[in-house]
Amino acid sequence: MTVDARLQKMLIETVAQQVIAHADELTRLDQAIGDGDHGINMRRGFEAVLSELPVLSEKSLPEALKAIGTKLVMTVGGASGPLYGTLFLGLGRALPVEPSGTAIAEALASAIDAVKARGKSDVGQKTMLDVLAPVLEEVRSDPHPLPERLRAVAVAAAEATIPMKAIRGRASFLGERSIGHMDPGARSTALMVEAIADVMEGKT
Repeated sequence: MTVDARLQKMLIETVAQQVIAHADELTRLDQAIGDGDHGINMRRGFEAVLSELPVLSEKSLPEALKAIGTKLVMTVGGASGPLYGTLFLGLGRALPVEPSGTAIAEALASAIDAVKARGKSDVGQKTMLDVLAPVLEEVRSDPHPLPERLRAVAVAAAEATIPMKAIRGRASFLGERSIGHMDPGARSTALMVEAIADVMEGKT
């Protein structure tokens, strides 16, 4: 798959704008079971990414992803900065310049492993991993997944965190009271996948 400067710019811009547009929603989710700053932090990070959009769109895909990861680590507060930064850095380190469907799956798997290590967490603990893992399975099952399938998997996976009890992160301090609320990190991850699906469908 060839990702030219125009497509790369569109992907980065669409993902960033999607997160920024839902910042208030993410903050409300985090107010229920976290520190209440997830939306604010993610907005700040992706506004910083947008400020570098012309430069990022001219880099190779791996280098652009690594630059985004570094920017998120530097600008997003709390645990989200290191975790999302690790995700993008991991993708950038593992992806070739012109990735195949198989290479994308392998890179996503590698990035997920890095996030697990960074957060000392795993699937089933009410985190962003509970969206990333099903998305990875979808990509593995079909190297060229349909956008609507990717979107549906991500949205359903975020919804599936509602009945979970949080094991990791700030929400874990609430114990049973974390049940009944969607994980903010799962929601923001699903938003990114939705944005990518929109670009794949040509909606942007």
